[in-house]
Amino acid sequence: MTRRLTAVLLALAAVAALAACGQKQDPVAATPRTQPLRLMLDYFPNADHAGIYAAESTGEFRRAGLDVQIQTPSDPGAPLKLLAAGKVDLAISYEPELLLARDQGRELVAVGALVQKPLTAIISIGKHAISDPAQLQGKTVGTAGIPYQSAYLKAILGQSNVDPASVKEVNVGFNLVPAMLSKRVDATLGAFWNYEGIQLARAHKRPKVIRMEGAGVPTYDELIIVARKQDLGKGGEKVRRFMRALARGTAALRKDPAVGIDPLLAANKDLDRGLQEASLKATLPVFFPSDSQKPFGWQEPGEWAAYGRWMLENKLLQQPPDTALALTNEFLPGQGFAPTGSTPSG
Repeated sequence: MTRRLTAVLLALAAVAALAACGQKQDPVAATPRTQPLRLMLDYFPNADHAGIYAAESTGEFRRAGLDVQIQTPSDPGAPLKLLAAGKVDLAISYEPELLLARDQGRELVAVGALVQKPLTAIISIGKHAISDPAQLQGKTVGTAGIPYQSAYLKAILGQSNVDPASVKEVNVGFNLVPAMLSKRVDATLGAFWNYEGIQLARAHKRPKVIRMEGAGVPTYDELIIVARKQDLGKGGEKVRRFMRALARGTAALRKDPAVGIDPLLAANKDLDRGLQEASLKATLPVFFPSDSQKPFGWQEPGEWAAYGRWMLENKLLQQPPDTALALTNEFLPGQGFAPTGSTPSG
């Protein structure tokens, strides 16, 4: 009887301590039987994915009962299509790409943010590099030919009172850096400040970087983890375990970057260690929410709503996006706790 009372008191003390710290914890459960999980990256493996490789190398995925099979797309436009077709279980993509896919009728849902801020930037190089959007007057700007990049450019020019007719936009595909180096364009919009911007700086090209969220484009989550709505019922627990393991892997990465860089270089032998380390150092802050009370992977519903309205206003979407259904935070560490087999809204 005394032993049982002691156990009860200890349990109550644990609950009280948990309430005092104001944090929810995931239910403790034995490691489940290992299950395969097919993860499609958005692009070739690089520092943006270091947290994923850290979770793999530190054994977090294995401890979560997951055999994560990391795949690289042959076409950057393929991940969401393959996900919608059930060819993979999760895909890394971009917030605007998800909203476009949903506008086309694909029932896909963002289950977490991998990168919390826009990485896309206006980049220019050399002694005539552009440090202020107003300096785009009369310039040639290269983009990757993605419609929302053209909308970004239009919004930035509008905020800076630059006549859009004075700016020539050129589709250079993914050859953004070569287009600058060859002086085919005066600047590009589409390269990432944390990757190409650093690559150019390391090559002593004196890049100037103008980030989207400070130039007239609403903030958004650059990289997100996407699932099919229909898989978030019975398969939701697997997604929860993936996000928890990824959170732990990314936390380990913050303490020791080598746990992500080493396996990343093993996965992509074409990568330069110095560039990846510099890129990771720049990116680490935006892997985590700016509000330290929010869990890893947090997606801010208000920001999604504002960005969705912006896409609609710029005629990138055919119908008003219900961004409340486009994302869910319930599979993040300490969130949700929906009964097994239930399906989140969205």
